[in-house]
Amino acid sequence: MSAQAASAEVSAGVIEKFSPVDGAHLGNFPITSAGDVTRAVAAAREAFPAWRDLTLDQRFAYLDRLRDLVSAEGESFAKIISDDTGKPLLDSLLTELMAIPLFIDYYKKEAPKALKRKKLSRQLFFPTKTSYVEYAPMGVIGVISPWNFPFQLSMIPVLSALVAGNTVVLKPSEVTPLTGELMREIFKRVGFPEGVVSVVHGDGSTGAALCKADIDKIFFTGSVATGRKVMAAAAEKPIPVELELGGKDAMIVCHDANLERAARAAVWGGFLNCGQMCISVERLFVVEAVYDEFLALVRTEIERMRVGGPDEGSDMGPLTFSAQMGTVVRHLNDARERGATIAMGGRPIEGPGQFFEPTLVLDVTEDMEIYREETFGPVLPVIRVADEEEALRMANDHQYGLTGSVWTRDVSRGLELASRMESGQCSVNDLVQSVGNPALPFGGVKRSGFGRYHGPEGLYAFMNQKAIMVDRGLLDVEPFWYPYAPKYEAMLGTFRNLMGGKMVGALTNFYDMHKITKRRG
Repeated sequence: MSAQAASAEVSAGVIEKFSPVDGAHLGNFPITSAGDVTRAVAAAREAFPAWRDLTLDQRFAYLDRLRDLVSAEGESFAKIISDDTGKPLLDSLLTELMAIPLFIDYYKKEAPKALKRKKLSRQLFFPTKTSYVEYAPMGVIGVISPWNFPFQLSMIPVLSALVAGNTVVLKPSEVTPLTGELMREIFKRVGFPEGVVSVVHGDGSTGAALCKADIDKIFFTGSVATGRKVMAAAAEKPIPVELELGGKDAMIVCHDANLERAARAAVWGGFLNCGQMCISVERLFVVEAVYDEFLALVRTEIERMRVGGPDEGSDMGPLTFSAQMGTVVRHLNDARERGATIAMGGRPIEGPGQFFEPTLVLDVTEDMEIYREETFGPVLPVIRVADEEEALRMANDHQYGLTGSVWTRDVSRGLELASRMESGQCSVNDLVQSVGNPALPFGGVKRSGFGRYHGPEGLYAFMNQKAIMVDRGLLDVEPFWYPYAPKYEAMLGTFRNLMGGKMVGALTNFYDMHKITKRRG
C-alpha cells in the first residue's frame, strides 16, 4: 500500500481495515445499522434501573474484573492496538492501557466521597431549613470516540459513566475497528449485565443514528467540524453534550528554562503518537535570548529519533489515518510558500505504510495554516519571540485553548504565566502527562470544546445535580405564606434591610412576618 492509500475503507456496509504500517488487509467489520443502534440504546435503557440501583462496591466489582483482565493480558491487547494504529508498543502500553488501572483505582478511592449527599452550611435567612446537594445518574450515555488514542479515549469516559451509575453505548472510530472489537470483547469477558455497555461499529451514519436515538447525553471526542454536527443533533432533543475537540497547544520556552529538559520535552511532545494528539506541541514559542542554543538541542534530539513499525524498537510510528497525510503536506506547502523554512524532514518516507519524516519548521508566522489550524501530524513549528509576554500574547490569540506549557527555572513566574494562558490545562516544566493524572479535570476552552472529565468532574459530567431542602415541619406556617396584605410593611422592611446588608433588621422583619402569618392562621 502506498503512503496515500486508505487505512480504513467503508463500502457496502462494511469497514475494511488496512495496516498503516505495511498496507496489509487486517479484517472486515460490519457497520451497525440505524435499527441495531436503536435496539442497543433500548437495551441500555432497559438495563439502566438495575445498574443505577447497584451500590458503588457492586459496580466496582465489574471494573475490578476489567482491571485484572487488562493487567493479565495487557501485552497482547497492546499488540492489537499497535496493529490498528501503527504506534510503538510502548506507547500502546503506557498511553492507552496504563490509564485504566490509574483511573479505576482513583475512582474507587474518590467516588464514595464525591457522590455522597452533601449537607450545606445553614443560611441565616432559612434558620429552620437544612440544605443538601446530591447527584443522580443521567441514564443512557452515547460515547463517540476518536482514532488517535482509540482505547484510552473510549474507555475512560465509558468507565466514568458506568461508575456514576449510567449505561453506555459506545461508537468507536471506523479508522480503528480492531480496537473497537477489542473493547467489545473485553466488556463481554468481564461479564457486564446485558445492555449495560454496548459497542456499535460504524461510520458517520452510525454516529448520527446514535445521536438521534433515545439517549440522555452525548460525549464526543473528535474534530471541531464533527463536533458542530453532534451539538446540532443534541439541540434537536435537547440533551446535554460534552465536546472534547482539537488543540493547537502552545509551549513557551522562557529565557531561564532548563534548555536540555525543554528540548527533549518539545521533541517528545511534538512527535508522540506521530503528532496525532489534540495535546501535541503544535506551536513552540522560544524567546530570542535562548533561541539558537535551544534549537541546536532540538535538532540533536530529532536526529536521534527512530521511525518504524511497532515491532522495530521505534520512537515514532506511521500516521494512523491516511487523510492526515494530505493535511500535513498541505500545511507544509503553505508554510513554504509564505516564507517558512523546513529545517528537517518534510516528506513522506518511501516504501509501504503511512510514514512521514519528523519535521522541524522555522520562521513560522501567524498567517500560515500550520499556525492557525490543527496539523495533527509529525510537525514541530517554531516561533521566535522577543520575550515571554509576546509568547503569551500569541499563545492566547488563537481559536483553540486545550493545553499548554511554560518552561522556566522560576516556578513562581511559571505559575503566573500558566494562570494567564487561555487553556483548559497548563503545565510548568512538563507537558502531556497532566492529562494522565486522574485527579485533574480535562477539557478545553474556545473551540477546543467544553465540559470537563477526569477527576471528580469526570463523574459529575455524567450525573444530574439535585438540590434538596428539608424543613422538620415543626412550625404550622411559614413567614412568606398567605395572607400578604397585613404583612406588607414587614415584607417591605425585610426587602430593604436585605438590600442594605442589614441582616439583623431583616431577621427582625422576618420574625414579624411569621407572627402575623401565624395569627391569621
